[in-house]
Amino acid sequence: MFVDQFLDTHQLHVSRFRHAAANTCAEFKALVPSLGGTHNKNLFLQDKKGRRHFLVITQPEHEVDLLKLGEQLEAKKLGFASAARLKHFLGVEPGAVSVLALMRDTETKVELVIDEHIWQANAIQAHPLVNTETLIIENKELQRFLRITGHIPKIINVPII
Repeated sequence: MFVDQFLDTHQLHVSRFRHAAANTCAEFKALVPSLGGTHNKNLFLQDKKGRRHFLVITQPEHEVDLLKLGEQLEAKKLGFASAARLKHFLGVEPGAVSVLALMRDTETKVELVIDEHIWQANAIQAHPLVNTETLIIENKELQRFLRITGHIPKIINVPII
């Protein structure tokens, strides 16, 4: 598996949990209610013209205010990118998006936005490009991962409705 090779090559340490497929945060919470690490929601967004793409990691219970987020990011008319764009830029299907997909964004075309609450957590949960497993990644390992992939996170209070 691509993720395992990447993690091994870069000596990134994670904990792994296998579970039934979960396509939404609600399905995941019902299947796996008490893993370690902070649960999060991953949104793959684009600006109006599709020139900028964003992976936004926020709290699962929050409904993001896309208009205000667009203003913060200086991106006009943020909206959800298509499944085809998700596959093209991050190489994953809907339901399997996580920060780990950035390992496939070798040209750093996707901008990373992380909610401050998620960034401050000791560890986060992340799918390893499939929605049948979850990895627990400690913050120091997450920071190493982002340095390795060349993604500089923009840490903000993601606006909610």
